[in-house]
Amino acid sequence: MWWVKIMAGAHEQEYSFELVGGHLCLDFVNTLNGSRDTGVTEEKLESYADFVSWSRQAGVISEREARRLLNEAGRRPTEAEKIRRRAVALREAIYRVFTAAASERAPAQADLKVLNDVLSEAMSQAQIVKSPEGFVWDWSKDDAALERLLWPVSRSAAELLVSDNLSRARVCGADDCTWLFMDTSKNRSRRWCDMKYCGNRSKARRHYQRKRDAAEESKL
Repeated sequence: MWWVKIMAGAHEQEYSFELVGGHLCLDFVNTLNGSRDTGVTEEKLESYADFVSWSRQAGVISEREARRLLNEAGRRPTEAEKIRRRAVALREAIYRVFTAAASERAPAQADLKVLNDVLSEAMSQAQIVKSPEGFVWDWSKDDAALERLLWPVSRSAAELLVSDNLSRARVCGADDCTWLFMDTSKNRSRRWCDMKYCGNRSKARRHYQRKRDAAEESKL
């Protein structure tokens, strides 16, 4: 499949997340590899450290913030695990909300509640700050708040849901993948989360099936 571990000698190093969703909340959904439909999946948020790693790779936090959160999680492992489980619950709720929207169905109220509960907390921590370029959104300066990784994800999902770009959110067309992505093609014809992986694998399967069908026909 398309997920790989970065290796250095005999020691397994940080997992390299594929950020192909085109939007922060969709990349977050894609931290579960495989297909939710078939149940053949591979969890990539197995620890709070994984959540920190994804957040840093996705540009949510800096290296310094990541180190501080990891140190804090080491001091509060039970709370860190609760946050990780809440992150997984939020991820799956976001997935179901967006797949419902992609199918023009109403999302489950329970899923919206999961998102809105985190969003409510996030917005209570949001603030406007002055930057060299003007005014920008920022978060509470409590860098040690373990739950702070949830805030930008929930706001990202909310912003996309109420935007004109919601109709461009898609589910990968591969049978063994339920990743989400933004279809930014001009004719809105993109089918795969990533052509290098799911697209090429699908093309290879179709090619194999055509050859097999041709061989069967030649026997008739």
